[in-house]
Order: sequence, then structure tokens, then C-alpha cells
Amino acid sequence: MKWLFAGALVALMGATGLSQSQPQVPVAPRLLSETGLYAGEGTRVVELRNRPFAPQYPLWSDGAGKRRWVRLPEGSTIDVTNVDRWDFPVGTRFWKEFDFDGRKVETRFLWKISKTNWVFASYAWNAEQTEATLVPESGMPDAAPIAPGKRHGIPSVMECRACHDSSRTEILGFSALQLSDDRDPNALHADTLTAGMLTLRTLVDDRLITPRRTEFKTDPPRITAATPEGRAALGYLSTNCGSCHNRESSIASLGLLLKHEVRGEKLFRGDKPFRGDKPFRGDKPFRGDKPFRGDKPLGLSPPNAHPHSRRRSAARATGWSPPTRTSRA
Repeated sequence: MKWLFAGALVALMGATGLSQSQPQVPVAPRLLSETGLYAGEGTRVVELRNRPFAPQYPLWSDGAGKRRWVRLPEGSTIDVTNVDRWDFPVGTRFWKEFDFDGRKVETRFLWKISKTNWVFASYAWNAEQTEATLVPESGMPDAAPIAPGKRHGIPSVMECRACHDSSRTEILGFSALQLSDDRDPNALHADTLTAGMLTLRTLVDDRLITPRRTEFKTDPPRITAATPEGRAALGYLSTNCGSCHNRESSIASLGLLLKHEVRGEKLFRGDKPFRGDKPFRGDKPFRGDKPFRGDKPLGLSPPNAHPHSRRRSAARATGWSPPTRTSRA
């Protein structure tokens, strides 16, 4: 009788389109060379379909050198209907390589596997610099030495998502402002554009975005500020703090909105003092002891000051000191 019941159950599952083995969710490959970043075997030559890019306001990562690539599925485009929150096609892949003194330490991999889900993975490079192996989801706190008494830590998947999911879009450095051709020459520890790198202009010209948005070429986004130093400081805060302090994050109720928006209200106006009522609430004390001073403009350090010094001076003007974050995407 039990065999008869089992046979009937199998028949029912077949009739309803069910399967004893559900489709497996895609996972990151064990080796970096298997992710599609490189052409052929090994890790020497980057596949030509992977387009390099460099955000104009990069995150501070303990002084690491970085290289970044993106690959869109063949024939697909990025939906930029919302200019501040791009929607990437399923199958999109991003890579980000970290090196210290020219020695590769880590490569991060983001892969969109469905309309709402991304795979997050990190790979640690071997001593021979020939291959990188998938790191456990718990991360690798002491991945490699980078300075006397200091080591590079590879974050866990949970730590990665804490930043990448906080603005309701997983890719932080690939946006209208970050890829603008009107680049900030004073941006802190920024990479130099090289031939073949993607920018807003190339995205429009290569028809990689929908709608096409020719205004990305004729009027590329930039942060408005009264001084070059102000523009650079606001860009730095937007990237290093705004990934969490933005309208979409779980801490938006704090009112400390630091992410620059291309469309609609600009959160930063460097040519005017901060308003105590917008976006900062001047009627509520911040940190419990001092109200935000909306009548004083942002105080900045000179452009040749150390990056940490400039960040602290910009943060002091808001009455708040952002936590130090290292080795983020």
C-alpha cells in the first residue's frame, strides 16, 4: 500500500509541474577564474566584454589600489528611468579588485541572478598571484598584511549587504554622478580615467541605457558648491557616508541625509549655508546635546590636507563624526 501511495504522489507532483528536486539557486564559483572576469584559462588577461570604470568619488579603503569591471548580458541595457536608482538587467556582473603596493589581495564579485537578488562573493588571492579562492560567507578578518601592524580584512557577506543594501540598490559606485564626464579634479584619492573606461557619455553612445538620456552628455551631473574644496568634500561625504545616510536606508529617520541626488532636491548646496529645516532638522538636537547649526556654512580643510583631516573638518560642521570604515566596496 505504501508503494502505491508513493507512486500516486509522484504522479501528482508530475501532473502539477512540481519536482522532487527544486531548481538550485545560483552560487558563486569556487575560483575567481571561473566567474567570467578573465579570458581563457588563468587570471592574466581580462575578458574584453568586461568594461572597466572608475567612480569619481571612490570609497576610502585603507589606501588600496582598485580596478573595477562590469559586464552586461549581451543585447541588454540598464534601466535609468530613475536617475538615482538604476535597475540592472538580470545576469549583470561586477568585479572590484583590491591591491596594496601592486600586490593583489582581494577581488569582490556581484552577480544579479534574478530581478531582486544578487550574489555577493569575495575572493582571496594566493601568494603566487595566480588565482583567487572564494572566501567563506563569514569573511576573512586577517587576509593579508598591508602595513606594519595592520592587516587587510575581507568583510563577511552580511557586512557587505549592510552597506550595499542600505540605499536599496546594490551597486554603489556605478551611477549618474559617479560616472559623470564632468569629473571633480579635486576628488579625494580618485582614479584617473583611462582609455576604454565607461562614462555617461559612452553609456549613451553605446546605447547601454534606457531611456537614452542624451542630457547625460550635454549636461552631466555635478555637485554644486561655492568652492572646489566644497565640491570635493561634499562628494566624499556623499560616497563614504551617504551609502547609509540616505532617504532609502533604515536610518533615514535620523534626518542626516548625506547622499547627493541627481534628480529632484539636491541634498547639498555648497553655495548656500545648510538649512536647519531641510534636510537637517534644526528644531531637534542632534546627538542629544547640540542642535544642528543651520546658519553656518560647511567648514573645510585646504585641498592639500590629509583625507582624514578633510573628512573630519567637513563632519565637524554638521556636529557629527562618521565612523571610520575600511576596505568597503
